[in-house]
Amino acid sequence: MKYAVWGLVLLLVILHQDNWLWDDATLIGGFFPITLLFHAGLSLAAGFTWFLATKFAWPADLADPSSSEGSEA
Repeated sequence: MKYAVWGLVLLLVILHQDNWLWDDATLIGGFFPITLLFHAGLSLAAGFTWFLATKFAWPADLADPSSSEGSEA
């Protein structure tokens, strides 16, 4: 699953370079620019990818804060 998360990150980086929408003045619903809608969807996808990264690809030694050596006060 770790490699799938990295694949999603790479896909998001590629999709963020939306050269195909720069000159598109299409409005969705008569008021919402398609480029803005695309980036809103991209932001939601980035948030979901970050959720997957913390769930499946987070390092195990960082998951339990009570096991760190410097936590004694």
